[in-house]
Amino acid sequence: MLVTGAGGFIGSHLVERLVELGADVRALVRYTSTGHAGWLDSSPVKSDVDIVLGDVRDFDSVRGAMRDRSVVFHLAALIGIPYSYRAAQSYVRTNIEGTLNVLQAARDFEAERVVCTSTSEVYGNARYVPINEEHPLQGQSPYSASKIAADKIAESYYLSFGLPVSIVRPFNTYGPRQSARAVIPTIITQALSGSEVHVGALSPTRDFNYVSDTLEGFLCAASEPQAIGKTINFGSGVEISIGDLAKLIGRLLGKDLTLVSEEQRVRPEKSEVERLCADSKLAHHLLGWRSRVSLEDGLRQTIAWMEDNLGNYRVKEYAV
Repeated sequence: MLVTGAGGFIGSHLVERLVELGADVRALVRYTSTGHAGWLDSSPVKSDVDIVLGDVRDFDSVRGAMRDRSVVFHLAALIGIPYSYRAAQSYVRTNIEGTLNVLQAARDFEAERVVCTSTSEVYGNARYVPINEEHPLQGQSPYSASKIAADKIAESYYLSFGLPVSIVRPFNTYGPRQSARAVIPTIITQALSGSEVHVGALSPTRDFNYVSDTLEGFLCAASEPQAIGKTINFGSGVEISIGDLAKLIGRLLGKDLTLVSEEQRVRPEKSEVERLCADSKLAHHLLGWRSRVSLEDGLRQTIAWMEDNLGNYRVKEYAV
């Protein structure tokens, strides 16, 4: 198996889960001059994984990593929404061209399954709730637009060439190792360091899912023949506002937090996604999948990990 984006938050957890299940795993990690492999550097399974340094934007890198792999989990992407306002072209090159490279390499080597990672951000503002896979796609940020394009290229390779592609669409995954570019680590790290928490808009709602549930969705999609050619939501079907999320984290920490909505953290008005709440009936029907970790339990596990790893975060800085 091949995992792209394997050094990142979800990718590193997926690599570890695959090794735990006895898989022969190759991990494609973005090349840097330091030779670091992201979270895999500190992973207990590092010695059991074939780590390849490369870049999904480079076809030769992808093709070399894809050789002799029958299944590929494609997670490599630029994901920060605020940074996509500044550097849209880099999102096109990584998220769209990178996905094209993975699909073409998989086609060249006649891969048995390609699992492409989408995002609930492709739905934009909810026209109805809960959101099923038939909901219109709306590119409300350069990031979401690039992921819509990547999804459609993946779909085209299934329809045009019969490549066995499944598109998985997680709703707001969180857990240990997530960067402070995401809202839950932003709130937790600030709350661990004081009682004043700076966030963006407080009213938008999100459907948060613990990382272990997301991983099981990936594994189900890779093994179920009925998932080929399908796009599948993975979400809890429960939404919570950012303001209420911060209050919940404060309660779990035993703190009365003061929330400050900071202008630089607020998205442009027409770019903000006000509601995300998943309809995951298709995942349950096709794969037998459902979200199993409650938000409170997942937050407790995430808080415990971040307490032990707070030094990895620049708490006072806004991570774009």
